[in-house]
Amino acid sequence: MIDLSPEVLAVLMFIGLIIGLLLGHPLAFVLGGLSVIFGLIGWGPGCYGIFMNRIYGIMDNYILIAIPLFIFMAQILDRSGVSEGLFDAMRHLFGPIRGGIAIAVVVVSTLFGACTGIIGASVVTMGLLGLPVMLKYGYDKRLSAGCICAGGSLGILIPPSIMLIVMGNQATLSVGKLFAGAIIPGLILSSLYIIYILIRSYINPAIGPALSREERDAVSTRELTFMTLKSLVPPMILILGVLGSIFAGIATPTEASGVGAFLAFMLTLSYGRFTWRGLYSAVLQTARTTSMVIIILVGASCFTAVFLGFGGGDVVEDYILGLGLGRWSIFIIMMIICFILGMFIDWIGIVMITFPIFLPIAESLGFEKLWFVVAVAVMLQDSFLTPPFGYALFYIKGVAPPEISIEDIYWGAIPFWILMEVGLVIVVIFPQTILWLPSLLVK
Repeated sequence: MIDLSPEVLAVLMFIGLIIGLLLGHPLAFVLGGLSVIFGLIGWGPGCYGIFMNRIYGIMDNYILIAIPLFIFMAQILDRSGVSEGLFDAMRHLFGPIRGGIAIAVVVVSTLFGACTGIIGASVVTMGLLGLPVMLKYGYDKRLSAGCICAGGSLGILIPPSIMLIVMGNQATLSVGKLFAGAIIPGLILSSLYIIYILIRSYINPAIGPALSREERDAVSTRELTFMTLKSLVPPMILILGVLGSIFAGIATPTEASGVGAFLAFMLTLSYGRFTWRGLYSAVLQTARTTSMVIIILVGASCFTAVFLGFGGGDVVEDYILGLGLGRWSIFIIMMIICFILGMFIDWIGIVMITFPIFLPIAESLGFEKLWFVVAVAVMLQDSFLTPPFGYALFYIKGVAPPEISIEDIYWGAIPFWILMEVGLVIVVIFPQTILWLPSLLVK
């Protein structure tokens, strides 16, 4: 064992984190490896007992059972055909206005996000459905890619969200309250995207042309009404079944995740899209995604155990509070740190690393914990659109036609992550956008 001051250990651990990430190693193994190295330096072999307790705590956490169930719900729903019918209906509904197909993408992504809780399914699905249609009708490539990336990323904010489940567990907050608190911010972001598309298309009709008269007349009002109702009712049943059971106090989020998985399975059966091969693929993908999430949680949990055990959290807290800045200046600094981290690591690592440090600071500054956590969730929307490692950017590139370059995707995402900052400013200025629904729906 080596006797090092908490300040030196805190600096060395963060330097090690940066070096490991720059070398391209997976986040889980960087965090886990650093925890073992510095645990042995500070505590010797006794650190293994601490790690075992941390890992067992994750294994024994009832809330985290919701993660594989919501992921399975998303995988099953992705194979049900709901998104195809919903996009087709919304495309005809909004098609007569400029930018209507891009607006349909955002609307469908918002609804789909309320059914899945993960962005991979939303971005890939909308990329496969919406991108070819927008390109066919002459939409701007950057606008097309940007609206799909931004709309698909709403799935990690709008409940049921896996990110909110992990945040609730780390912050010891009710997941139901977090779900309720994230609804209005998610709708604010969705509305900002739609307003932006409308304004851009109004100023320059060439980037988002409306459907022609012939195409509009091909579907009668009666047919469009039937298509809309047919496509909206199933996802609304799923949303009400999951969120309604939570807000009504009938089920916990973990139990509601089981309800959601069952309803998604029934929707797949009712649409005639069930296959044993599809079920096998959904189970396999659920296992892979869940394993990725849990292994990062394990590595990050051990990392924070060592970092906080050495007093690193107190060092950072004392340093930030000792700067002599006002509470809002410190809040801005914390958001900037989240933004920068989001350029290099995913939301799981950011939550696990920053929450043990930021939450005590936020509480000492008098910020309401629920409001602060949802505000961080809004900020972390950026992490999916900011290069060099924005996940949504690479999801869309994987399904985009060759004529859409990665530069088009990057430039197309910039206006939308600026809108995310506008959304964050709105929830900061008007905190009731986060706090009102939890006080109303969750007792």
